[in-house]
Amino acid sequence: MSRQVGQSRWHALLVNLALLGLATVALAPLLWMVAVSFMPAGEASRFPPPLLPSAATLDNYRALFARTGMGRNFANSLLVAGSITVGSLLVNTLAGYAFAKLRFRGRDRVFQLLLAALVVPAQVAMLPLFLMMKQLGLVNSFGGVVLPALAGVFGIFLVRQYARSIPDELLEAARIDGAGEWRIFFRIVLPMLKPVLVTLAIFTFMAAWNDFMWPLIVLTDQAHYTLPVALASLSREHIMDVEMMMAGAVVTVLPVLLLFLLLQRYYIQGLLLGSVKG
Repeated sequence: MSRQVGQSRWHALLVNLALLGLATVALAPLLWMVAVSFMPAGEASRFPPPLLPSAATLDNYRALFARTGMGRNFANSLLVAGSITVGSLLVNTLAGYAFAKLRFRGRDRVFQLLLAALVVPAQVAMLPLFLMMKQLGLVNSFGGVVLPALAGVFGIFLVRQYARSIPDELLEAARIDGAGEWRIFFRIVLPMLKPVLVTLAIFTFMAAWNDFMWPLIVLTDQAHYTLPVALASLSREHIMDVEMMMAGAVVTVLPVLLLFLLLQRYYIQGLLLGSVKG
């Protein structure tokens, strides 16, 4: 018996060491990026490149916000990602609830068509979307970035799968008591959807914050650039300032990384509950 316990402990130790090694390999580029952002100018270009700064400095961050207007780009990303998150939560929740609990002609067929859209690459839709934004006069505006992202098939699917677990008897009882559909939705359905809404909010905010291609296409004025687009522009203008570019990468990555680490429990819980209850 003791021999089996010993073997089990050795097995667990080996598994943990392997996982630690894989985590180190995965995190090494991120940690080196942070280290380079604190290096003096030109130090990262030496060969072999140093792993840690010889003298940590905040000069790269000061230059980043003073010379490149990165603070304005940070505010742009916060505005765009926040607007997309709030708007998509409202739209996707209403659509997901309708597909789950409301009965209307062609409901299942329309939902199947939406699911079929998942196999269509996003790049295929960019040209038609750009032409639509041009007709609406939304090119080079935050509205042109936000509007196409307000409805997403994945968000609708996630909410629908979770909303299907709400008892129909509860909704029928509310209707018998005289509650209207909007009151049922806001007073009964929305509180019950809280776990999946947290998951969807995290997923949407991270996707909107990190999105590069669509803002690059729609936005032409540097004053409207979001952080990923501004970072790409920075790499063209300051290609030799490796330390400053790494500082820009840290500013871009750190907010969503902290958000995910703080809320990962709710993120995973919402995904698991949606998959089990759906």
